[in-house]
Amino acid sequence: MIRVGVDVGGTFTDIVLERGSPGGGQQVVVHKVPSTPADQSEAVVRGVVEACAIAGVAPGEVDFVFHGTTVATNMIIERKGAEVGMITTKGFRDILHMARHKRPHNFSLQFDVPWQSKPLVKRRNRIAVTERIMPPTGTVETPLDLGEVEAAAELFAKRKLDAVIIAFLFAFLNDGHEQRAKEIVKRVLPDAFVCASSDVVNVIREYERFSTCAMNAYIGPKTSLYLRNLEQRLRNAGVRAEVRIMQSNGGISTIENSSVRPVGLLLSGPAGGVIGGRWTGEACSTGNVITIDIGGTSADISVIEDGQLRIKNPRDTEVAGLPVLVPMIDIDAIGAGGGSIAYIDAGGAFRVGPRSAGAVPGPACYGNGGTEPTVTDAQVVLGRLDQEQFLGGDLKIDPALAHEAIKTHIADKLGLSVVNAAIGVLKIINNNMALAINANSVAKGVDPRNFSLMGFGGAGPLHVAALSEMIYAKDCISPLHPGITAAMGLLVTELRYEFTRSVLTVLNTATPEEFATTNAALDALQAEAAARLTADGIAADKQKFVRIAECRYAGQGFELRAEIPAAALSAANVGAVITNFFNAHKQVYGHAFADQMVEVVTLRVIGTAEVDTLKLPELAKGGRTDPAEALAYVRDTIFDDGKATPTPRYMRSRLLDGDIIRGPALVVQHNSTTLLPPGYTARVLSHGDMHIVRA
Repeated sequence: MIRVGVDVGGTFTDIVLERGSPGGGQQVVVHKVPSTPADQSEAVVRGVVEACAIAGVAPGEVDFVFHGTTVATNMIIERKGAEVGMITTKGFRDILHMARHKRPHNFSLQFDVPWQSKPLVKRRNRIAVTERIMPPTGTVETPLDLGEVEAAAELFAKRKLDAVIIAFLFAFLNDGHEQRAKEIVKRVLPDAFVCASSDVVNVIREYERFSTCAMNAYIGPKTSLYLRNLEQRLRNAGVRAEVRIMQSNGGISTIENSSVRPVGLLLSGPAGGVIGGRWTGEACSTGNVITIDIGGTSADISVIEDGQLRIKNPRDTEVAGLPVLVPMIDIDAIGAGGGSIAYIDAGGAFRVGPRSAGAVPGPACYGNGGTEPTVTDAQVVLGRLDQEQFLGGDLKIDPALAHEAIKTHIADKLGLSVVNAAIGVLKIINNNMALAINANSVAKGVDPRNFSLMGFGGAGPLHVAALSEMIYAKDCISPLHPGITAAMGLLVTELRYEFTRSVLTVLNTATPEEFATTNAALDALQAEAAARLTADGIAADKQKFVRIAECRYAGQGFELRAEIPAAALSAANVGAVITNFFNAHKQVYGHAFADQMVEVVTLRVIGTAEVDTLKLPELAKGGRTDPAEALAYVRDTIFDDGKATPTPRYMRSRLLDGDIIRGPALVVQHNSTTLLPPGYTARVLSHGDMHIVRA
């Protein structure tokens, strides 16, 4: 079987090809190509075809392509989505405008409210119709006025809208009105992207449900078009493989499902890196890992504790300031990468990022017209990136251009030497990243002293030693292929679908009838998940299901996840759910109130199926110290003391299991460079990952 993982970044598109054989042998090929921001699929197809050529296989022999994309995220951030219409319950037209009446910055008169300044659905395109569903049973108080729905759909057709959402009050209790309205809209606008809130996120809280549905429609037409074009481009290039897309929750899905529910792709890109980080942690015999994926544009940070991914609380799942009620891996992203631009602001302060040079024009040293200094330019000036080794020599860089950019824009303006200005660039960007790591770890009850810091992405291993010292991490790890760890993560994930339904029940006092209602909802959700997995060709005995109750203390505003036993929920086993909630509350907030009533708000069923996972060959035994066989050359490198120090360069491809490299040193490979400052030591592990400690 031949499988390809493709991760699109802001600067480069990373590809890993795995080729297995019946005899148990395996070939792994890694590759990078420049990203094509105007149409990501161009770089994806080019990278897949070139990786096939390197591996010596025909494109038609590829069985699966796994893809992580930032198409959906970029649309939200840049506000370049569809023109959306909305049909909602009369009297609730402005829910998307009012939101929760929360001020992002309580004491600022200048703050921006993104749901008002840049709404996903313009007010003129929000049409209210007559209908009313009533809680708590979902009974119909006012029937849906079909004529008003048809008139709204005809108005949207006249305005040539690309997408329409149907979002009615209390539709999570009874979606009959939404589904009938959806039928009418699809008849009037057969080519529009149409979705109902009960199809996208069938849960309580009208604002969050409306917003999530609006976001699904806002990104729907272009995301669907991108995925279809990608599939067609691959076919035209001779690649007839099944295509799977990474989701925000760390699972993979089909093009069909991703086209209908693209809101699940908003963290598609970064999720692959966290999955790859967990897999690498397992290979390094550690389940406690803080990952930092540093690419050309951003640094994505996540925490893996005891080998488990951390899923965001519903109150925290937002993109570009807008709530999204879909499960997401807990990832924080900041504008810090190799392409982050260093500059002097209007007040004379020395800053780095979040603005990035991106793939075009890129850092000044690329020679593509960029003149502003970047983090990559600072690394080049300090001798930490060598001209002949950058991407294995595939991408030519000019140190003189990097020197000139830092001199003109930073050093001369601050009266610094070019070397000190370059060191300043790295200290500022490292400080920005260290603060972000602490926000994702210490601020959430995680002690970095018990964790390994894993740096990957093209720039991760250049910063990982300095960052580990700043956050007091136990040690650090440089994966075997740092620059493509996110792409490798795509080959070690699983099919994963999640279905939700709101069923409000106080667990402590639940009646047999309430247990029956809850169990019926859980069974229905599991049947939906099973149907989706079966449609993907997964046999029933290979399907796995996890049942979750999202609970809160009665009267609280938000929920935490508590696992439900596999057996039907009853008075005999409900105590296990309550205990799981107490444990979750104590972990997040530091305390729990065992004498309080616990209310389940939302039921969630997660259906998964394992797929073939990437297996790396073990290296031959080495056990050498500073092996001469791996030494390429020695060249001056400048560390934080500002002095040029003769520093050996070791070729990572020549290192063996158990080899030890003592800093100062650079370990170079095609997709990244690992920096070992003076006083640090790296030991090569059995699959080629490097364990780095301060001597």
